Amino acid sequence: MDGVLLIDKPAGMSSHDVVAAVRRALPRISGERIRVGHAGTLDPFATGLLLVLVGRATKAQSALMQLPKRYETIAQLGALSSTGDTEGVITVTRRVPPDPPELPTGELRQRPPMHSAVKIGGERAYKRARRGELFEMPERIVTVSRFEQLWRDPDAPPALPPAGELPRAGFAIACGSGTYVRSLIADLNDAYCLQLRRSAIGPFEVRDAVEPPPRGLPWRDPPLIEIDQALGALSK
Repeated sequence: MDGVLLIDKPAGMSSHDVVAAVRRALPRISGERIRVGHAGTLDPFATGLLLVLVGRATKAQSALMQLPKRYETIAQLGALSSTGDTEGVITVTRRVPPDPPELPTGELRQRPPMHSAVKIGGERAYKRARRGELFEMPERIVTVSRFEQLWRDPDAPPALPPAGELPRAGFAIACGSGTYVRSLIADLNDAYCLQLRRSAIGPFEVRDAVEPPPRGLPWRDPPLIEIDQALGALSK
């Protein structure tokens, strides 16, 4: 029972929740639970591809975490969020970024959100932020190869419900490991993420992913990608 699972994480679950669900669903080996981890966190509000590593595949975590990622996001314009997403304190400004906005690519200096899993002084930043502590997030260099506005209200896709009084915009983003999409959107000024979906990690696509296993039901035949096959895909 070793390999990589492609999981389509739903909104509301943390990456840790998904790992725990997989661990519970897999059969025990000699009475012991199988080792399970993941390669790249998704925020609870976000959806999309999560690589879940099972058994010996957990030893490849570092290599898999370095893979580039692709995202699709819907941004609310004309407002700010204290967390960069729908879970924060929202402040309406009615200042809307220009259309089209300036969308930087290449190597960028980025400051991760205070409500993120980055460790500050040995503790997750979001825990300190929730206590109301004031601190500065260190800048990092990230790589963004694509940052494109796909649409803006009133030209939203037909499947979306009508916008409120403030416009929205859809973006496609391709970036390197460690990039925060919430920060990219917040840096547009007066914008935050309404929805965020990870569509790909390296050669792995969310269209090939499955839902997390339902609670309480055993997963006798999980669709594992063998370790050699998963690592072999990295060179393609």
